[in-house]
Amino acid sequence: MVKADRVLADTCAWIDFFNNRGTPLAKALERHLLQGGVCTCGIVKYELVQGLKSRQEEDLLLEALRALDHLEMNEALWHEAGHLSASLRKKGVTLPLSDILIATLAMEHGLSVLTVDRHFNQMSGLRVIGLSAAR
Repeated sequence: MVKADRVLADTCAWIDFFNNRGTPLAKALERHLLQGGVCTCGIVKYELVQGLKSRQEEDLLLEALRALDHLEMNEALWHEAGHLSASLRKKGVTLPLSDILIATLAMEHGLSVLTVDRHFNQMSGLRVIGLSAAR
């Protein structure tokens, strides 16, 4: 189990951070990185890699992320993700699979999600470190 004071950074946080945007989100991610409190997961890596422009960028990204705790889905978590999605759909809320997976991993490991995507707030039981920005 990962420490409760850690965060699972959403893809938007990494994009702001790696693009040196100086946003509150990027600054928050930097603070958590300096404290050793950031985790990553497969879906975030997937989303980041698909936006890269070169093999050199990919090598740099993957090398940077290797220093972080990496979380992955297992059979039970896939089942939990399905339940989370179903409960949201019953309320009329349909969210991207990627965000359901991020939320499922965060809840399983007692992490907060660092994001500006407000729809994470619709997931009961998920702690969100939300920063004001429109996405």
